[in-house]
Amino acid sequence: MLTDNDRGQVGIGTLIVFIAMVLVAAIAAGVLINTAGLLQTQAEATGEESTQQVADRVQVQSATGAVSEWDKINKINLTLTKSPGAGDIQLNETSYEMVTSSAVETGILNSTPSEQVTIRNISAETDDNVITERSDRYKVEFLLNGTNAILDDGLEGGDSVTITLTTAPGASTVTEIRVPDSLVDRDAVAL
Repeated sequence: MLTDNDRGQVGIGTLIVFIAMVLVAAIAAGVLINTAGLLQTQAEATGEESTQQVADRVQVQSATGAVSEWDKINKINLTLTKSPGAGDIQLNETSYEMVTSSAVETGILNSTPSEQVTIRNISAETDDNVITERSDRYKVEFLLNGTNAILDDGLEGGDSVTITLTTAPGASTVTEIRVPDSLVDRDAVAL
């Protein structure tokens, strides 16, 4: 025979089980919220890094070469600015790779001997080798022959060289330079 006292005990047991389920669900929700927050932070950081790898590139405005008395290109001058949408670009942390038919040379613009690569300010307001505005222009000069040259013997007429400039975030700019067939009686040429 059932009495009113037996029903109260079943109700309290059900209430305890219900509260336990609510607590477990609350803990699980907390873990999910923390995980979602962590994943969101990680996704934002990854997105920002990916954007920098794509957008933070230098842009080559012009390329010229100085012709030596032996009718070879002994210096390459690149005029650089930053690409649209790029953040500040530290030229001292930009690496270069120069590939010709007979050589591959690599380095960091700032860490090479000063005779090999020089960075000069053309139109920036500061001399810190950081491209901050689209109107900033810097000239990077590569010495191709001489005692401390990047290449042993310069470039002759008809030669080509591929220069890859990679900024610190990892965005690369590839420029292929072709030397005119004849360098006779010229002091400088557009490449």
